[in-house]
Amino acid sequence: MASPKHPGSPGWTGPIAKCTAGTKQEASAAGRDLPCPGPEGHLDAHGGPSPNSSMTTGELQEYWRKEKRCWRRVKLLFEVASARIEERKVSKFVMYQIVVIQTGSFDSNKAVLERRYSDFEMLQKSLLKTFREEIEDIVFPKKHLMGNFTEEMISERKLAFQEYLSLLYAIRCVRRSREFIDFLTRPELREAFGCLRGGQYGRALDILVRVVPLQEKLTAHCPVMLVPALCAMLVCHRDLERLAEAFAAGERALQCLQAREGHRYYAPLLDAMLRLAYALGKDFVSLQEKLQESQLRKPSPWGFTLKELTVREYLY
Repeated sequence: MASPKHPGSPGWTGPIAKCTAGTKQEASAAGRDLPCPGPEGHLDAHGGPSPNSSMTTGELQEYWRKEKRCWRRVKLLFEVASARIEERKVSKFVMYQIVVIQTGSFDSNKAVLERRYSDFEMLQKSLLKTFREEIEDIVFPKKHLMGNFTEEMISERKLAFQEYLSLLYAIRCVRRSREFIDFLTRPELREAFGCLRGGQYGRALDILVRVVPLQEKLTAHCPVMLVPALCAMLVCHRDLERLAEAFAAGERALQCLQAREGHRYYAPLLDAMLRLAYALGKDFVSLQEKLQESQLRKPSPWGFTLKELTVREYLY
């Protein structure tokens, strides 16, 4: 019979995740990533192969191939592949289909999204508030009073928007900005979290599976920004009784957090993970110890479950 000392058992009174609602937004982790370590025992003080290394030529070549991959920045290519005219009761506009792929290798997770002229216009206005000098030489396609729906104008704007996104992405501070990342991911994330709040877990997962790979590429400089979406995936999988998939999503989220105990998701995520670990027959003791240590170091007056926390995301 299950012991009440274990999570998931009747009467279990283990620690419940607590966190402060509305903490400060996590700061971006700037700077280059550290190089991947080579074979253990063969590196010098600077992280390269030691002159006295016994590595074979093949091992050295493989080491430098891995090293090159680690230092190579993820580069994205933007293509405005097509456009369609959307007609509604009180409005008519053009939707531009944007395809985003990672260059340098085969990308099986290319992102496909749609944006209209007004979306691009809002992006431009928000970027001008912070990066006016950085983007002063980037030309934004002008709005015309007439002829916006002609084939010639649509083709011209497709090329213009494609160049616009590429030029913005080439500027480091812009491509890492909240404004640029939100333009490419926020509408889809809002829809996914809206589905989660409505109990449409399958639909939410379908959207998250498409948008999370793009968000991951855009936020490589600050992995913690990926945490809410990964936690949403955990919640959806768990409520669909896909516990192994839920646990895998949670592991990715914990890796992104890198033991940031002050983050609002840290304690609720640990609590959800130890319950999943217990249900899956995995080691939950280490997770429980981390949660207890976190609560001892920084007790929080308000408690939220992971689901209660995720449903508060992207409300506005």
